[in-house]
Amino acid sequence: MAKPLRFTHHALAVMNERQVLRAWVERAVYHPQWVEPDPGDSQIERRFHAVAERDDRILRVACVETSADIRVISTFLDRRARPK
Repeated sequence: MAKPLRFTHHALAVMNERQVLRAWVERAVYHPQWVEPDPGDSQIERRFHAVAERDDRILRVACVETSADIRVISTFLDRRARPK
């Protein structure tokens, strides 16, 4: 069973502001097309997934995974994201 997602207040606010659906975030977190470490914080992972509903733009989700859950910190459609 997948770990539960926990959203920070910031993540919820930017999802609403940027019209990012929870289903897109879940897809990126649970089934990322690629993952990168955050250069500023080794605990944070960046997970990426193309969003077909938004012309295949790439959704970046910054999250921290623990043994109990996955905390979503922020998310946005990243115009410059490319798999390495």
